Amino acid sequence: MKIQPAQLSDAEGISALILALSEGFYVSPSREGAEPFLASIGTNAVRSRISAGNFTHWIATSDQQLAGVAALRDNSHLFHLFVALPFQGQGLSRQLWNLVKATAMQSGNPGEFTVNASLNAIPVYERFGFVRERQVEQMHGISFQPMRFRCPTPQAATVN
Repeated sequence: MKIQPAQLSDAEGISALILALSEGFYVSPSREGAEPFLASIGTNAVRSRISAGNFTHWIATSDQQLAGVAALRDNSHLFHLFVALPFQGQGLSRQLWNLVKATAMQSGNPGEFTVNASLNAIPVYERFGFVRERQVEQMHGISFQPMRFRCPTPQAATVN
């Protein structure tokens, strides 16, 4: 498994990965009202974020196949964390999260992060140490759980 910063040329694959894994997000099975979300995961939107100064993106590949992606906004908000189905359950999401967390803390983050977790991903984030904040929210045709992570010690931010 190779993990590296995402390039503009990775945008199409990232977009396709997120779209493929987004079925459980929608408030309506027809995706009615989710047009803003769908636009936000389109190739052009992903390209814009990769080139934006307030985002960092990491991709994981295995045999040149996109296995996962993580994106951090403003050095504190876990914007995306997705792992392709064939690679789930192998610790890749934790590896990506630990890399994002450690890199952010090296760039000045004091150890506090937020995420808007898809409902099916809540247990994963809870295993990472995130806690639920507020109630489940719905916006742009999708449901999500706002969550927060506070690093208990600086040593907990190291890459594992």
